[in-house]
Amino acid sequence: MADVWGATDPLAAETDAMASIAHPPLPRPVRPAHRDRADRALDWVNFFLADVRDGLGPYLAIYLVATRGPTHGWNEATAGAVMTIAGLAGLLATTPAGALVDRLRAKRALLIAAALIVTLASVALPFVHGFTLVATTQALAAIAGAAFAPAITGITLGIVGARAFAKRIGRNEAFNHAGNAVSAALAGVLAWKLGPQVVFWLMGGLAAASIAATLAIPADRIDHDRARGLRSDDDNADGDACDATPQSMWQVLRGTRGLAIFAAAAFTFHLANAAMLPSVGQLLAHRVGGGVATSLLAACIVGAQLVMVPVAIIVGRHADRWGHKPIFLAGFAVLAARGVLYTVSDAAPWLLMVQLLDGIGAGIFGALFPVVVAALTRGSGRFNVAQGAVATVQGLGGAISASLAGGLIVAGGYDLAFLVLALIAGAGLLLYLLAMPETAER
Repeated sequence: MADVWGATDPLAAETDAMASIAHPPLPRPVRPAHRDRADRALDWVNFFLADVRDGLGPYLAIYLVATRGPTHGWNEATAGAVMTIAGLAGLLATTPAGALVDRLRAKRALLIAAALIVTLASVALPFVHGFTLVATTQALAAIAGAAFAPAITGITLGIVGARAFAKRIGRNEAFNHAGNAVSAALAGVLAWKLGPQVVFWLMGGLAAASIAATLAIPADRIDHDRARGLRSDDDNADGDACDATPQSMWQVLRGTRGLAIFAAAAFTFHLANAAMLPSVGQLLAHRVGGGVATSLLAACIVGAQLVMVPVAIIVGRHADRWGHKPIFLAGFAVLAARGVLYTVSDAAPWLLMVQLLDGIGAGIFGALFPVVVAALTRGSGRFNVAQGAVATVQGLGGAISASLAGGLIVAGGYDLAFLVLALIAGAGLLLYLLAMPETAER
């Protein structure tokens, strides 16, 4: 307190000090601006990379089999062979990519390099002809794309830690699916007027945006020891003491029984799921032509991705409380039902409606895959290489799926292919039910 002359009263000052001790002022809330910035950057990375990380995806099948416009006009078996070659190249790179992410501290640079390679390989497709060149460009895109999943999840774990990982992965998946929905909607509208090749140029713009978003992630917010699952949120030990020598896929899977079972279940899921949407696209291409089929397929993707957004958020928030196993079983059941329902009708409205089920099955798998792997490898320091090992096995299922479905379509038609894929999904459900342990820490 000051008197009229501006001097301070010592007694009043002492009284005020004692009062502040007895009743300390409430601390002013501090917003962790660096955390907010990292969260927002992760949101946009997942949004813009959504259409880049998988390359051309199902649009490749339409581009190769469509008989109208400046496309190749191949049959389903040849198109499936290209997709199988690309899938095999990608899966061979997946485990080394995970090991690289565990060892590498320049994770943002790895994301940027992968986005550039995938985009350039895809944009070059209209200018290359012949089976060998087309297969080579798609194999190169698949090899680069193998780095996306471990790099994004590794960066996420390094930023948020184990406790918030499931919820943050759900948020990652929500933005990823939202990005897929927006890009697919743009592709559908543009392809209606400009033809299926427009998806190549759309990828270029999204890749540039993804690079800007990646650079916005604060590099100093990534704990690289925590990013590979070496230490928990409360462990400040130096992670350099861990032997992080890269392991082969089989060494990683043999180390944990639950991880090997999960890899086998992921194989069956992708063996059943990977060829369903491309097969629908090929069916539509024969019915209505390449440009219209691309727009209809984009509508299929938009619908499924919009369903995946709330599914990913719900799974991310409640997975540890509900349990991972029952949620995964629901995903397998939905996948099997989807394969059967495709055989009811080949009318475009029906196919669009059935494709919405992909939002549930694939949404569950995408949100829980890294969470289950993180739970099985916690404390090992090999989270990303384990992710890569499981992704290699599941990628093998996806690669075989394209050729399997293409051969079945040529031999017995689309209904036969969809029913076989549904049976494979049912086998995966039984495997997960009978052999897979619960991985949630409730």
